[in-house]
Amino acid sequence: MNCYSSKVSNSNQFSLLTERRFAPFFATQFLGAFNDNVFRNGLIIVITFQGIKVFGLDPGQLANIAGALFMLPYFLFSANAGQLADKYEKSRLMRSVKVIEICLMTLAVFAFIKHMYAVLFLVLFLMGCQSTLFGPVKYAYLPQKLATEELIGGNALVESGTYIAIIFGLIVGGLSVAIDPTNQYVLSACLLSTAVLGYLSSRAIPNTPAVAPELVLGWNSWKETQRIVGFARADRRIFISILGISWFWFFGSAMTLQVPAYTLTILNGNEEVTTVLLVAFAIGIGIGSLLCERLSGRRIEIGLVPLGSLGITLFTIDLWLAQPTIHPTAVSTTAEFVTRPGSIRILLDIILIGAFAGIYSVPLYALVQANATREHLSRVIAANNIFNSLFVVSAAMIALILLAMDMSVPQMFLTFGTLNAVVAICIYSAMPSFLVQSQKWLKRPFNN
Repeated sequence: MNCYSSKVSNSNQFSLLTERRFAPFFATQFLGAFNDNVFRNGLIIVITFQGIKVFGLDPGQLANIAGALFMLPYFLFSANAGQLADKYEKSRLMRSVKVIEICLMTLAVFAFIKHMYAVLFLVLFLMGCQSTLFGPVKYAYLPQKLATEELIGGNALVESGTYIAIIFGLIVGGLSVAIDPTNQYVLSACLLSTAVLGYLSSRAIPNTPAVAPELVLGWNSWKETQRIVGFARADRRIFISILGISWFWFFGSAMTLQVPAYTLTILNGNEEVTTVLLVAFAIGIGIGSLLCERLSGRRIEIGLVPLGSLGITLFTIDLWLAQPTIHPTAVSTTAEFVTRPGSIRILLDIILIGAFAGIYSVPLYALVQANATREHLSRVIAANNIFNSLFVVSAAMIALILLAMDMSVPQMFLTFGTLNAVVAICIYSAMPSFLVQSQKWLKRPFNN
């Protein structure tokens, strides 16, 4: 237990937003997630709806490659990032990462204005590198500043805040492209100004001492990756939780990367409808994440995880059933889409998939943070990021294979929903305590 435990009893998760130990950190990670999604969504929408090809690859292929490119650095460099996060003071590291973001967004602005799309994919990879550095610091910061009882609430705020940032990022990215589809001046201004704001907020993050200042850095990425994965595998609960979190990233990435193509080829919609669907998913995850503190009774409640996975599968299958073939009526505005028969069902399915995904993921993050030793926590988080990236890249590769097999996007949704059920069975067979705790949770009054 840390020095903040005495503050827990009479507060809730939202009170953290008024405290210096949390608020500047929250703003920094919020703005980072926002900027990532303005950039990625803006780039994918430009490529998809302007029919741009890069190196002979069509927009559908490029959308999946974009997801893989952003996550590849997590696999390559997370081990090094985890060491840095344990060895050095965390607020200084976060400020350094924000300076890197400003530099990368300056390059992105130049590339957008000059229509240098190959350079933009390079920037996307480098943004992945920047996020790789930030990830271990981000999740290891929380246990140093929050009491154990606050971890569910703190993680819920970070997760929901991330997806609220995604909502605004998707909206702003899409609208910025729509306002200025030729030169992307509006998009460029947003990217650079947000990066600067992120740096300014990082300057208010309180000093957070290094947990292993004596650590000798190893720069052999492969060797360090093996060592860091070993830290995670040492505790079965942590390792199973990491695999569960990684599946969450696989599923979320696999689903959301298909949304532009789903909108264009199945729903007969445009960029605005794409944004609406992605926003619906992000709203769902935000709702599910915030519900976790209430549903868990402010405990780390792994019994919520099976509930989350069940909901994900059910509503993904219903999304496939809702519109399995192309809709004959084209829509170009949000109003036209939501008033078209069947659209509300699609939106509700997507929101509920997101909500159950939030309920599924938040307890897993909290379990990892609460059970990892403090001196190894950043490296355990780095191991989590390595597996996350491996799963996300695998999701993109599998999606490309399914597209090459002429599978429709709704059929891909059915495939991913079925895979989710299979993975859930494997996880709960390997660690039955999830199901046991879920049964106990179902019998317990929610007001405990």
